[in-house]
Amino acid sequence: MRIVDLGVLEGPVLVFGGPYSNLQATEALMSEAVRRGIAPSRMICTGDVVAYCAAPAETVARVRESGCVVVAGNCEKQLAANAMDCGCGFEEGTACDLLSAGWYAHADREIGADDRAWMAGLPDLAVFTHEGKRWAVLHGGMSDISRFLWSVSQEADFAGEIGLVRRAVGDVDGVLAGHCGIPFRRDVAGVEWVNAGVIGMPPHDGGTATRYAVLEGGTVEFCTLAYDATAAREAMEAVGLRQGYHAALTSGIWPSEDVLPPVLRRADQVLPASG
Repeated sequence: MRIVDLGVLEGPVLVFGGPYSNLQATEALMSEAVRRGIAPSRMICTGDVVAYCAAPAETVARVRESGCVVVAGNCEKQLAANAMDCGCGFEEGTACDLLSAGWYAHADREIGADDRAWMAGLPDLAVFTHEGKRWAVLHGGMSDISRFLWSVSQEADFAGEIGLVRRAVGDVDGVLAGHCGIPFRRDVAGVEWVNAGVIGMPPHDGGTATRYAVLEGGTVEFCTLAYDATAAREAMEAVGLRQGYHAALTSGIWPSEDVLPPVLRRADQVLPASG
């Protein structure tokens, strides 16, 4: 396991997950960071730079160019290993499992040796201190990089993962995670578990805006990211990615709803968001 200690971070920290090969959303996030005055050294990606959308190589290039911190996601692990699938942890035969074959094949064709070597060197876990709190950053879980932990998952599931984090890096006040695509916050016996959401795909809420998070003033702010979703969809169509995720960019509804716990399927929930 590769662990990187970022030390003490001063000022707001921007945390984002899943660029998902969505170059338009990635560019929008970089512009938002500039607008907020957040330097790349205080930007952390929870992984899956590459996934569903049209521009895997271009998105990796933009993220690498930015100099932000990236924790490995399962997609980076799989591409680095020249594996034949995304390793997302989807159950065999589900919509996610069947649809992943198309977008992963596209990513596998587009990502070159240099980017795969970069992916192979990414840390599995990052730690830092911010405003007196010690945070750990990972992708899905410590027990499994592609573990899905949702807002409605059992507290024991979170507690188990936090225990593994502490075994690896010592005591922490909070964990920042990604993978599942929907932002949320949970308090688990005094430890804050925060999923920052992803920027490359909307959180199954019927809108086009995606999500990221900012740590500032001792709190976590979930933020919306507006970008040109129509252009991102058209780019997917142009390269033949028409399996359903292209439509999700503009409809805001995933084609793979079966990955969600039943209570989160088409629920009229209000997701955490702000300007």
